[in-house]
Amino acid sequence: MAGIIDTIKFAGTLVLALPAAIAGLELLIQGRTNYGVALVALSIGLVVVQHWLTLPTDIPELLAKRVVGTVTKDPESDSDDDRP
Repeated sequence: MAGIIDTIKFAGTLVLALPAAIAGLELLIQGRTNYGVALVALSIGLVVVQHWLTLPTDIPELLAKRVVGTVTKDPESDSDDDRP
């Protein structure tokens, strides 16, 4: 499940990618396929790269998630419990 920070980052990427995609679709409709395909591919690439690429500014966040994950592990249930 994505956190609020990830959602805000994704929305920021869409703010840049959607106008390029819309302009690319308009160019495709007008028959200028080279520019249209380039803009649509650019907008798709922007979203994909933002989703998969780890930037140096993301490293502290990743480390914090890893530390929290190791500190807050679920306690193991006691198998020696002899209650009926």
